[in-house]
Amino acid sequence: KELLGGKGANLAEMSNIGIPVPPGFTITTEVCDYYYRHGKKKPATLDKEIDEHIKKLEKKMGAKFGDKDNPLLVSVRSGAAASMPGMMNTILNLGINDDAVAGLAKKTNNERMAWDSYRRFINMFGDVVMGVDHEHYEEALSAVKNKYSRKLDTDLTVDELKEVVAAYKEVYKKHVGKGFPTNAREQLGYAIDAVIKSWMIPRAVTYRNINKLHDLKGTAVNVQ
Repeated sequence: KELLGGKGANLAEMSNIGIPVPPGFTITTEVCDYYYRHGKKKPATLDKEIDEHIKKLEKKMGAKFGDKDNPLLVSVRSGAAASMPGMMNTILNLGINDDAVAGLAKKTNNERMAWDSYRRFINMFGDVVMGVDHEHYEEALSAVKNKYSRKLDTDLTVDELKEVVAAYKEVYKKHVGKGFPTNAREQLGYAIDAVIKSWMIPRAVTYRNINKLHDLKGTAVNVQ
């Protein structure tokens, strides 16, 4: 747990005894510790190691990041040695882009689910990783719903969800100053950074102080 965090250690142990957990890899708590001890710089070898493990993950899953036919999507989650529920960041469905959404629709035979997942990912990535407040996306969503007289999100058609995705990209561009990243590896890099940085966000620091968790190295990052 000291090295892999509670979540990472439990996933590794379940995998070792044959429980069919989804494949993935864990960036250890030592990386987070290094980051804060070296002026917020990551180890020089980290990106190369991540690339190697992505290749292994793609091979194991028979899918590829950003692929238009069989896309690999991952979650990126935190995990300290001690439980800190809800205090740090999580990003889901990472790897969706304009190509992958088509592959996801084809693979699942559910185009609506694919486009709904895409718009949710842009919202989560923008909010959690880039600090674009959720309310800006809600405003864009409400505008499309009002345009077509839809009461619920689930009332939106596939074409209307595509319109929401386009609107969300504009929200992202307006507040971040550049377009939404379509490269899955680039998305992953940003997400890993966001999880490591969430170790020091105010609610996480306050939680550790209240619970006297003063001997932790940092958070691990679970890519699964």
